Amino acid sequence: MLRRVEAFVGEHAAGKSEIAITRALALRQEGLPVALVDLDLVEPTYTLRPLQGRLREEGLDVIAWETKQTLGLGEAGMQLHPQVKGVLLRHSGYVVCDVGYGVYGSEVLALVEGLLDFPRLSVYLVVNTCRPLTRDEEQIVVEAQRFRPLHGLINNTHLGAETTVELVQQGARVVQAAAQRLHLPVVATAALVEVAEQMGKWDVCGNPVWPLKRYMPLAFW
Repeated sequence: MLRRVEAFVGEHAAGKSEIAITRALALRQEGLPVALVDLDLVEPTYTLRPLQGRLREEGLDVIAWETKQTLGLGEAGMQLHPQVKGVLLRHSGYVVCDVGYGVYGSEVLALVEGLLDFPRLSVYLVVNTCRPLTRDEEQIVVEAQRFRPLHGLINNTHLGAETTVELVQQGARVVQAAAQRLHLPVVATAALVEVAEQMGKWDVCGNPVWPLKRYMPLAFW
């Protein structure tokens, strides 16, 4: 029986793919069967596709086009992978979806038959307060209201290698304030492993910290 579908949405370059990978691997380490689904139908390069071999070696069932099947420019768009259409019927564990390209990417969820009506679907907005559309509480609220459905927020505030504990914690405060206005939970604060180790298990607002191991820099091809 399919336990839950978790879909990660958000602004371009908010860190959705990295979050989706982290979440899928964490569930797999708990001994749960996990399918990681690439639902980015617009941008064919900075996606899970070049990483799927490595991720399968780590125990994930990855549903994605092969990179050789997706040559083209970012705005070209592409079709839904045929295996995605039946994933709700055939998978017995968790399905984690990396949904690409902002609010338009979230519309892809409607293309997966039965997904929006699935009672155990959770859609989470990934927020990096260093990105132009989600720099403050008001902008996050406006951005979040563009997504339907939406079940929670994830703080993924970072500046790459220049990320500090203070930066992440400040992002946590901003995301928490926006979540309260939206009457939604903050699911977690994500941070690179070395930053997460300094923060401990909880962020300044009492939300769990998810350590991130970076995979996406390996996705360029």
